[in-house]
Amino acid sequence: MEGTIQLIQISPDELQSKIIEGVKAQIDSLKSEFQPKEPTIYLTRNEVRDLLQVNLSTVHNLTKRGKLKAYGIGGRVYYKRDEVESAMVPLK
Repeated sequence: MEGTIQLIQISPDELQSKIIEGVKAQIDSLKSEFQPKEPTIYLTRNEVRDLLQVNLSTVHNLTKRGKLKAYGIGGRVYYKRDEVESAMVPLK
């Protein structure tokens, strides 16, 4: 009799409550580990200029030197906000 489980000295109500407790524990652990994915925020060159408070030529130079990574679609240039913020490094 493979695959047969026998439950001895447990009532159906006790079994149900044990199952519910186990499921709740699993859900609680998933809730504590779950981090919703936030959408990527794209900025235009002008928005990056305003964010960094620099000229457009500075944004262009930072992109050319590889300090900022630009993304494009249809002739438009965009930057990921988190990449722009992570490009800023603390000074000693």
